[in-house]
Amino acid sequence: MTKTSLSLLLAACLAAAGCAPLAVTPRASLDINLVALNDFHGHLESSKFVYKSARDPLEKTVIAGGIDNLAAALQAYRKEDRDLLFVGAGDLVGASPAMSSMWADEPSLAALSMLGMDLSSVGNHEFDQGKMELLRKQKGGCASSLPAKACKFDSTFKGASFTYLAANVTDSATGAPFMPAYAIRQVKGVKIAFIGAVLQDTASVVTASGIAGLSFGDEAQAINRAAAAARADGATAFVVLIHEGGDTPEAFDQAECSQLKGPIVGIARKLDPAIRLIISGHTHKGFQCKVDGRTITQAQMGGHVLTRIKLTVDGASGAVQDVAVRNVPVLPGQYPADPNVAGYLATIKARSMDALARPVARVASRSVNRKLNGAGESALGNLVADAVVEATRADGVQIGFMNVGGLRADFDVGADLVATFGQAQVVLPFSNTLVVMDLTGAQVRGLLEQQFKRPSGDDHAAMLQVSSGLRYTWDKQRAAGAKVVPGSITINGAPLEDAKTYRVVANNFLAEGADGFPMFAQASNKRDTGIVDLDALIGLLVKREKAAAPSAASATPRIERLN
Repeated sequence: MTKTSLSLLLAACLAAAGCAPLAVTPRASLDINLVALNDFHGHLESSKFVYKSARDPLEKTVIAGGIDNLAAALQAYRKEDRDLLFVGAGDLVGASPAMSSMWADEPSLAALSMLGMDLSSVGNHEFDQGKMELLRKQKGGCASSLPAKACKFDSTFKGASFTYLAANVTDSATGAPFMPAYAIRQVKGVKIAFIGAVLQDTASVVTASGIAGLSFGDEAQAINRAAAAARADGATAFVVLIHEGGDTPEAFDQAECSQLKGPIVGIARKLDPAIRLIISGHTHKGFQCKVDGRTITQAQMGGHVLTRIKLTVDGASGAVQDVAVRNVPVLPGQYPADPNVAGYLATIKARSMDALARPVARVASRSVNRKLNGAGESALGNLVADAVVEATRADGVQIGFMNVGGLRADFDVGADLVATFGQAQVVLPFSNTLVVMDLTGAQVRGLLEQQFKRPSGDDHAAMLQVSSGLRYTWDKQRAAGAKVVPGSITINGAPLEDAKTYRVVANNFLAEGADGFPMFAQASNKRDTGIVDLDALIGLLVKREKAAAPSAASATPRIERLN
């Protein structure tokens, strides 16, 4: 039969009574698999993970995470689905353990690239060393704000192979995007737009000079603009990667948890209805919640947990029909090793060991804790505040301050009570420098009151840790702005005088008015000493050992609380 005859026969059939048109089989729905990670913070090695499970409310402590175990898990997941995408929600580096931070976090970025990470939102800690250093971490090169660390592990640092996204970060002058707002990935024929964002309040938690010229806009508005642009580019499914989060009393693996609170909830409720999945970070909480029909996830921190996600997508429209998520701990020995990543970790450890194991001083106890007491004081905060004063006595410093968020771990040593460089460095990983400045007594009083003006309502969520020369009392029942008990502030035993000038020291982060302490920005006669806070801490440990008085927790309270 000729092609013409076949066409005539088909036409006749269609015209005849009872001859039904040919049925078109609709395209079946598709499953697209994602794995998400947030707040990795350069945790190359496995570490302690304390958790409660939805299946067992008893608290457990396990060793979890580590790039070797993450690689093994991802390798197994990809055998189930070769099209799986691995994505992040910021703070992949910054505030890292010594084995990563001593090399400017370059091994962590290389490791995440080896793990096959494809995309991530930026986090506030990606800006710790400034916008130019973040661009270097993305693009590679050795021109760095950390010249003593950059390109020391690998002389040809190539940057991250994955792409950072930041829809709400723009050039203040031009409005141009600082980094891509979104990226589209085609998976199984479906175009998925991944939109990245970081908390709008980033400027309050990083050093101002490092982000000069950048604006951090409303998260929801920026995400919706990016979604519209991605839709015009052909995207039919949308996933948000955002470094902002929330908290819930429910277990990290509670299915469809419902008690989520925090900034991410308000953001989610303003988003384009087509956005069904939000992968969050920042709060270091594990959860998998539903809010107004949207799924919001977070995978704890440090690589302890991965979020496994299955998107069910309509085969015809490409829209997301359903989202299933599961937070899973990453435990050693669960899956066969990936020899390449395991070998890379061994190389990093071998290269780092000499520096990290270097003894610095004998101390008095195995642990100095950073946990705040009821007044807002910690033993470790006291130690570091004393250290920064000791390092700047030549400048006439009388008072030292330290921010709670800058203390990243307890100061723990071995049974021999000999502290190593690595054990000290994990406490202060930011390489912040010490800035000396003048504050009047009235400004010191105002600075202390700023501790209690917190949106969270927590009276001592961000208490400044103070050196031994400063004493004061605060009253929980007094109104905000007047919580410090009148007449209670003393400097080296003498009452504070409002008109008198005092020489003060704080790290460069605080000195610019960050962390909700704008009073520091009003200080006069400022000078950055160039002394690194870690060097100040080690210096005090060494000095006390030489004086036959090894460092120990301070027994005398500096901050007292009424009510």
